[in-house]
Amino acid sequence: MIRRFVPTIVGAGLVILMAVLPLLNISIPGVLPTPTYLPGTLALLSLCMVFAALALSYNLLLGSAGMLSFGHALYFGAGAYGLGIALERFGVPLWPGIFIALIGGMLIALVTGAVAMRVSGIPFAMVTLAFAQAGSVLVRRNSEITGGEEGLGLQTSGVPDFLVGVMNTRNLYWFTLVVLVVVYLVVLWVDTSRLGHLARATRENEQRVRVLGLRPYRAKLVIFVIAAVLASLAGVAYMLLQSGTVPRAVSADLTITILVMVVLGGVGFRWGAIVGGVLYTLLDQRLTVIAGSDAVAGLPDALRIPLSEPLFLLGVLFILVVMFLPGGIAGTIDSWWRRRKGERVRLSLRQMDDADAEAEAPAEVKA
Repeated sequence: MIRRFVPTIVGAGLVILMAVLPLLNISIPGVLPTPTYLPGTLALLSLCMVFAALALSYNLLLGSAGMLSFGHALYFGAGAYGLGIALERFGVPLWPGIFIALIGGMLIALVTGAVAMRVSGIPFAMVTLAFAQAGSVLVRRNSEITGGEEGLGLQTSGVPDFLVGVMNTRNLYWFTLVVLVVVYLVVLWVDTSRLGHLARATRENEQRVRVLGLRPYRAKLVIFVIAAVLASLAGVAYMLLQSGTVPRAVSADLTITILVMVVLGGVGFRWGAIVGGVLYTLLDQRLTVIAGSDAVAGLPDALRIPLSEPLFLLGVLFILVVMFLPGGIAGTIDSWWRRRKGERVRLSLRQMDDADAEAEAPAEVKA
């Protein structure tokens, strides 16, 4: 009975630990740039949580509904740019601005999803890629609204003072933690609801779902829109954390990065998406520092050139994970645990058979 609540207890414990982390003086050399109470580390951990939330939203799309999208970053960018435009153009306060950004992301997802899901498989992926490219072009070409190639800065006049500036990085950290928890709870609710069960059944055999008289198209569209709104919420947190955004936030390149995060953590595992998002972001940020270090600069060209490129190192890591951990980090751990649990069950059954044999043996001798 207690085992049912172990994941909940562990999750709550991790959230509490993350909440008090800015109040602690913990140093992890090589992983964190400064102790945990300083703005540098808090900003890095906040960025990790933003991308963990984004990976969670994409895992809902890919892991639960089986929809491979190359345009998920469009909705992340909609949240970031939507908030920036709402604050700058409409002059609204932060919370109405967040609401406008989320509604904008939802409407864009509703229109693009309704069109893209007329097809499935690779054609679906190509249609979402086309929408992402169109969004990227619109962002780059409308410099008077979006800032063009220079990006869009955050209009701080509508943002509360406790969320502005380096001195308030701790508050931004707590804000991104709340965003991550909200995204996780929504994904958990969807996965365990009738909608989630229908989406997984559609992923396995859509034709059978239709034969049963259900509507897989509607279920997939709802999942698509929910995942997009969650991505927009992550984009809002990114905009506040970075005090601005750039065109890469809506590019297909970012979607590929999110896909790598999910595959690295394990497709279909909620905690795997979080681990993948955090691990990828940490590696991306820290490998850049290592690549520019004097130790790498002093190596021979055959080693210095590849080691000075963080993307090369991340690519090698991804190849190794796909080759040796095909289920990702979470999938590999889950398979190992299931094998170990199966071995325990088989051992228990064998012991029961041996006990029965020993109990029957004296009766046979007596007869």
